[in-house]
Parts: sequence; structure tokens; C-alpha cells
Amino acid sequence: MKKITFLLLLVASALCAQETALYNDLKFNLDPIHKTAEVAQNYLVSGELAIPSTIQVGQDTYLVTEIGDKAFKGAKHLEAVTIPSSVTRVYRSAFDGTGLMANKELWQDGALIVDSVLIATNKSIKSKYIIPANVRLMACGAFENNKTVARVEIPANINKIDHFMFMGCKNLERLMIPASVQWIGQDILTGSGIYTNDKKWRKGALVVDGCLIAMQPKGPAKYEFKSKVPIRLIAAGAFAGNKTIGKLVIPSIITEIADATFYGCEALQEVVLPAGLTKVGRMAFAECGKLKVATLPESVTEIGARCFYNCGNLQSQTLGNQITAIPTACFFNCRSLQKMSLPTGLQMIGDGAFAGCGNLEDVVLPESLKTIGEQAFAGCIKFIEMRLPMQIAEIKKGTFQDCRQLYKVSLPEGLYGIQDEAFMNCLLLEKINIPTTTYRLGKRAFANCQKLEKVDLVDQIHIIEQEAFRDCKMLLEIKLPEELETLGADAFRHCLNVRKLEFNGKLKEIPARAFMECKALEEISLEPPIEILGDEAFLDCARLKTVNLSTDLEYFGKNAFKNTRVDIKALMEDY
Repeated sequence: MKKITFLLLLVASALCAQETALYNDLKFNLDPIHKTAEVAQNYLVSGELAIPSTIQVGQDTYLVTEIGDKAFKGAKHLEAVTIPSSVTRVYRSAFDGTGLMANKELWQDGALIVDSVLIATNKSIKSKYIIPANVRLMACGAFENNKTVARVEIPANINKIDHFMFMGCKNLERLMIPASVQWIGQDILTGSGIYTNDKKWRKGALVVDGCLIAMQPKGPAKYEFKSKVPIRLIAAGAFAGNKTIGKLVIPSIITEIADATFYGCEALQEVVLPAGLTKVGRMAFAECGKLKVATLPESVTEIGARCFYNCGNLQSQTLGNQITAIPTACFFNCRSLQKMSLPTGLQMIGDGAFAGCGNLEDVVLPESLKTIGEQAFAGCIKFIEMRLPMQIAEIKKGTFQDCRQLYKVSLPEGLYGIQDEAFMNCLLLEKINIPTTTYRLGKRAFANCQKLEKVDLVDQIHIIEQEAFRDCKMLLEIKLPEELETLGADAFRHCLNVRKLEFNGKLKEIPARAFMECKALEEISLEPPIEILGDEAFLDCARLKTVNLSTDLEYFGKNAFKNTRVDIKALMEDY
């Protein structure tokens, strides 16, 4: 029998874009996409604590939905906690070593219940335990490894059973799941008496009260959702690691594919999803290397991070117009993906969303789009042309890195930054018109764009970082912006065909190796306000013969003109 650990989900969460904030002396992890917040690790809290239902961060309001892993661990003087109804997930580990856990008066019949949340259980629990009706939420793993409990009845007001809930409960023989439960987490029964009882499994499936909890790794090549009680929901990770199932038709009653449901199903080729499906969770189909068809219906409003991660045979996908965000690494390394029509109301494409999609042809970015994440299209080698919508204010790190056939890009007015490696290794890019609003060009932003002949460096650019145009071998002319204050080392190194170089405005320092190996450069004038000439700044500029030095020069770098035609002795005498 299988056991895919919750570590996979924790890794997925950690790799998503995450921000932190301090609010009323409590630290929170923020989800800027969904505008939700998780109580982070706060070891020094004490006394009575009231967790807010919302927090204000700048202009944004975040709904507090989780109390995170080890949030208050070790807070020995924490005596009481008020948990708002907005919180839908609590980790049992959040209260390890706290005054709450140590206070015997707070335990009732072997269970620690805090503000209607069942946090943990111990060996004094009744073997036949009915969860009190006032409990609205159970913490992840609340019963984990409890060796006493044999039968658990869940009240009708509870709507989810979170991860690890009864994991390792060796004597658990019966679990009563009410119809109110609409979501079941991963590994809730792994290692329990129910899980290890072969009589509980039917055709490789463990089904409890109409809920498909788990599948054995090996079983039938085609599974049919038939049982005495119709299957109404599928637990997170239920099919994860299955090695035999090749095709599935999901029942029409299913409205959500939970996190990691089909993670690593190595034989799965086709999944027919129901018309009423609304959500597909994180890593739901990740690492399904043979998956060709899993068409999302128009009804889907949300897809999770890494949903189709490394599905190398997925050829096409349809995203309905209700989807506003394509999250982190959603289609990462879907090498066979060719066609993708983006929703008209799309606002965000996450980090690495389409990275490594080597057969993906040009996509049309909708005007609604506001954010494109780091490396979102890195390695999309069939992209030829790209037009960025007007609301894009920044091209982030590596967004179009290694798009080797991209030759034309239209950038929007209002763009203030082109970050590190944004267009690195775009080998066929010939020309780039930088908007007048652009302030910064990042490290290696256009490095190794070997066909780049012309760049209009607008005067508003203040910063050109190191190696920004390194190895742009076809670049013919460089006119540095009037407002340029910072030029990074190796910025134009190995630009073999640059014949003309103009220095303007505010630049005071030519950094190390900035124009090293610009072999076609013949003449330069380093007029004031330039004060520093960095080491090897013009090393190996083989044709450079004439140099006019600034009268304000304070530092003359080592080997600044080595291997050039410049008369170094005469130049040094003048200096």
C-alpha cells in the first residue's frame, strides 16, 4: 500500500511566491494572489492571544485562514487563544510545547479543544469517541498515532477532514463521515486499523461512507467509480503513486480535484473531468509523465500551483474564462504542450508557469494581465513574437530566458524595470525598444542575445547592472543614457561589433571589464564627470587607438587598456 507524505504539499507551498508581514506583534505569511494570511512562527507570545480574522498590509486586506506549522511551538506562557471563524486550517504542531497543551484543565475526555477547534487527543480518550457538536474544525493530525480510539463519529457541522487526521491509529476500526464533509486531506487513515484491514479494500480502493480515501499502487488499469454507496468525493493524494491506472472517468458529482490527487500516476494517460468541476488543487496531476488528456471544463475557477508539473506528454489545455490566475509552475516542463488559449480576464501568470514548454507556440497575452512571474516562459523555444499588455509594470527575473527563437518583443509604456536575465539567451532577438519609463536593466538582462543589433537606451535609465549586454556580439552602437548613474561590471563585455560608444550625463565610474573585448571599438572620449576607470575596463579592445581622458579622473584601473593600440605610456603621462 502507498504512502505519499505531506512533505510534497509543504514543498509546493514553500516554493510559491510568499511574503511576510508583522501585524499587532504577530508574524504572518501572506498569499498575495488569494489575499489570505497564515499565522507564522511566533515563539514569544504569552498570556491570552486573540488572532484577528483580517489584517491590513498597506492598501490590501488579507483574510486569516491558517495557523501554520509550529506557529506557537515552545510558547510556554501561552494560556489562551481565540481563533476566528475565518481560520479553516490549524496544524496540531502549532501548539506543541505551549501552555495550552500543558494545561490539564483544558483537556476534555482526552481531547484538547480550544475555541471550538479540536487541537489534539491523548490516550485517555474513549475508544468510541463522538466528537462534540460544538467542534467546528479539527487540526491536521489531531488523532495521529492515538492507540486508544477504535471508533470515531464526526458531527454534521464539520465540513473537512484535514491531513493526517487518523494516521497511525492502529486500533481504529470505524470512522463515520457525515455528508457535511466536502474535503478530505492526505493520508488521513494511513497506518490505521481501517487502512491495514484488507477486508476494507475493494478493487484496490479504500472507500469510507462514499469517500474514496486511497488507492493501492497496483491494481486495475481502468478503475470504475462503482460501489454500494456512490463515491461523492476523492481525498487529497488518493491515487498518488498508482502505477497501473491508465484512464479514469471522474463522476459528475465531484466538484473538486484535491491536492496531489493523481501525483505521480506513471501509467495515467487520460482523465475525463466532470462538467461541474470548479477547482483543481496543487500538484493534482504533477509528475504524470504519460498524461495526454485532462481537459479542464469551463466551470473551473481555480487551479493550484504545479497542477500539471512535469506532464511531459500533455499536448493541449483549455483554461476557462473564470480563471484569473495561472499559479507557480502550473505547466512546468510540459514539453509536448503546443496550444494554450489564455482566459480573457487573466490577471496573473505565476513563477515558472510555462517554463520548459519547448513546443508551446506563441501565446496571446490578454490586456487584463497585470503580473508575469519569474521564469514564467523560460525555455519556450518556439516563441517568435511577444507583445506585453499595458498593465505590465515589470519584466521579472528570467521571464523570457532561453526563448531562443524570439526575435520581436513589444514592451508597454509604463514599464519601469527589466530584471535579471529577463531576455538572456534570446539568440534571435534583433531589436528592443525600451520604454521611456524604464528605470533599471538587471543583471544579464540581455546577455548572449547574439543577434541584437540595436538598443535604444532611453535617458531615464538610471541603472544598468553587471553583464546586462554581455556577449551581444552584433550590437553596433552604445549610447549611454543621460540619467545613468550606475553601470555594472562586464556590462558590455564581448560586444564584438560595437564601433561607436558615447558617454553622457551623470556616470562617474566605468566599472571593471565593462567594455572588455569590444574588438571593433576604435575611439572613446572619457569626459567629466567620469572619475573612476575600472580594472580591465577596455582590456582586449584590439582596435582601440584614441582615448581622451577626463580631467576629473581619480583612479586609473589596472590593465584598463591592455592589448589595445592605445599608447599607454603617453596616456599615463597626460594623466
